[in-house]
Amino acid sequence: MSSENAVFDARLDVVPTSPGVYLMKDTSGSVIYVGKAKSLRNRLRSYFCKNPAGNEKVLAMISHIADFECIVVGNELEALLLESNLIKRYQPHYNILLRDDRGYPYVCITMQDEYPRILKVFRVGPDKEKGARYFGPYLGGDLYAALMTLRDIFPAKTCRRVLPKDIGKQRPCLNYYIGRCVAPCKGDVPASAYRAVMEDICRFFEGKYEGIQKDLSGQMQAASKRQDYEHAVIYRDRLQSLAKIMESQKVSLPKASDLDAIGVSRDAGEICIRKLEVRGGRVIGSPTFFLADHGEELDEILTAFIEQHYPNVSFIPPEILVQALPADCDALSDYLRQFSGHKTLLRIPQRGDGVSLLKMACDNAAEALMRRILRVGDSEKALTMALENLSKQVGLDRPLERIEAYDISNMGADDQGGGMVVFHNGRPDRASYRLFKIRRSEEQDDYGAMREVLRRRFAHMGEEEFARTPDLILMDGGLQHVQLALDILREVKLEDTIKVAGMVKDNKHRTRGLALPDGQIVELTEQARTSEESLILLRLLTAVQNEVHRFAISYQRKLSKKRHLSFKLESIEGIGPAKRKALLAHFGTIGKVASASAEALKEAPLLSEANAQAVYRHFHKENGE
Repeated sequence: MSSENAVFDARLDVVPTSPGVYLMKDTSGSVIYVGKAKSLRNRLRSYFCKNPAGNEKVLAMISHIADFECIVVGNELEALLLESNLIKRYQPHYNILLRDDRGYPYVCITMQDEYPRILKVFRVGPDKEKGARYFGPYLGGDLYAALMTLRDIFPAKTCRRVLPKDIGKQRPCLNYYIGRCVAPCKGDVPASAYRAVMEDICRFFEGKYEGIQKDLSGQMQAASKRQDYEHAVIYRDRLQSLAKIMESQKVSLPKASDLDAIGVSRDAGEICIRKLEVRGGRVIGSPTFFLADHGEELDEILTAFIEQHYPNVSFIPPEILVQALPADCDALSDYLRQFSGHKTLLRIPQRGDGVSLLKMACDNAAEALMRRILRVGDSEKALTMALENLSKQVGLDRPLERIEAYDISNMGADDQGGGMVVFHNGRPDRASYRLFKIRRSEEQDDYGAMREVLRRRFAHMGEEEFARTPDLILMDGGLQHVQLALDILREVKLEDTIKVAGMVKDNKHRTRGLALPDGQIVELTEQARTSEESLILLRLLTAVQNEVHRFAISYQRKLSKKRHLSFKLESIEGIGPAKRKALLAHFGTIGKVASASAEALKEAPLLSEANAQAVYRHFHKENGE
C-alpha cells in the first residue's frame, strides 16, 4: 500500500484539522468504517503512517481502505450525532455493531394504534417512530413471566380479535366476566379508556409502580364506597400482585434512584452486555445484548453500545454506571441529552451500592454469556459443524458422540476433588457426570490426583454406569495433561480407541485453544475473529471447559465446607478430636449432629451428659433457641 499511502498523504494535506466524521471505503466504494475525530487530519494520518497503531481488526480495516471521505462539523457533539446516524445507515463491517439478536424477544406495545396491542417481537421496528413502545430484549422465560404478571394486574385483552374491526361481532370471552379484561370488543368501552390501560402497562415496564399502585388503591376504595365489593376484590387482588413484584425487585439503595448499570463479559469470541435498569430503587429490567469480540478496548465497546442503544429506549436515566469511562465522555453525555432532555452522568462507582450494583450487572452478563456458550450455537447445524471440526482436529475417523472432560480442584493438600463431565452429541449429559474424592491427599499434586481419577474411571469400564467408551477425552490443561492421559490409556490398552486433547487457557483464564498429542497448540481465539467455523469450535471447547471447572470446584467447596463444619465441633467446650470422631461415627453427618436432641446426643460413645448439653446448646443457640 505504499503507492496508495503516497496518494493518501497528498490528500491529507488538504484535510482540515476541524472536528468531523470520516468514512473509509473499499475498492467497491462500500463504506467499511465510520469514525469521528476532534481533528480529522491527525486521526487520518494515524491510519496512513508507516507503522499504524491498532489491534488486529484495525490493521485489517486499514489494509482494505481504497478511498476515504470527510465531513466537517462544528463540534464534538455534532460529530457524535452524525457518526451515529451514518453507522445506522451503512452498517459498516469494521464498526462495533449492536445487532438485534433474534433469539431474545422484545415486548412491543402498539401505542400508535387506536386500540393498542401487546406483541412479542424480535427486533425494534420502524413503527417506533410512529409511537410504538419497545421493552427488552428479555432472556429465556423472562418475557413469559412478564406477560403472565400483566394478566394478574391489568385488564388488557389477550384474545386474537382485531379492533375496531371485530367490535360487536361476538360476546365477550370469560376474561371479561372474571375481571381480567375490560372487553373493548363489546363496543361500549371508549378507545381512550382502553388506551389508559395500555398506558399503565407501559408505566409498569418503565418501573413506575407507585403511580399504578395509587390508581389501583383509589379504584378499590371507590368501588368499596359504592358497595361494589365484587370489583373492590378484583382491585385488591391486583394490588397484592403488584406489591409482590415491588417487594421482589427491591434493591438496597439509600434513595429511590433512577439509573442504569452496564456490565460487560467476554469469552469464546463473544461479548455480552447486560444492562440493569433501576427505577425508583428497584431493578425492573435487564436487557441483554451479544456482539462479536474483535479485541476492542472496553471503553470502545461501551461507547458503541451507548451510541446505538440509548436512542431507541423509552427512558434514559440521569445516571449510568460503567466499568470504564469512554474517551469522549462529555460529548457522549451531551449526545444523550438530545434524546432525554436532561443531563446524564456516566461514572465508575468507587464505593457503596453503586459498586455492588455494577458487580451484579457484570455477574449477570457473565452468567448469560455462559448459558449462551453452553448452547454452542443458535442451531443444530452450528453444533454439528463444531463437532465435525473438533473431530477433524483430533484425528477421529468416526462421528464424535461422547466427550469426557476432566479437571482437578483443591485448596492445598486438603479437600482435593476431581470432576468428570460428559457431553453427548455436543450437549451436557448431566446424568453421566461423576465426582472423585482424591484419596492420596498427603500433599498437593495435581498430576498425581489426575492419574488417580483416570485410573479409577477406567477401572469401571465393565460396569453399566461406565459402559460407554468415550470417543474423546478433553483435559483441563496443556500438553503435560494430554501426555498424562495418554499414559493412562496405554495402561488400560485404549490408546488406539480413545482420542485425547487438552483445553488451554490464556492469561485471563479464558479458553484459547486446543493442545494435541503431537505437541501442536491450535490457537482458536485469533482464528475465531475471522472464521465462523473456528468461533463455533471455540464456543464448544469453552462450554466444556467452563462446565468441568464449575463441576470440580463446586465439589471442592462442598468438601471444604464439610471439613470446616466437622472441625467446628472441636470449638465446643469439652469436645476434642476423639469425641468429634465419635459423634460423626455415631450420627453419620454433621447435619444430624446439629439436629439431634440432647437425649440422643447422650447416647453417642465417649460423651458425658455435660458434653451432650454443650453440643446441644452450641447448635441451638445459633437457631435462636
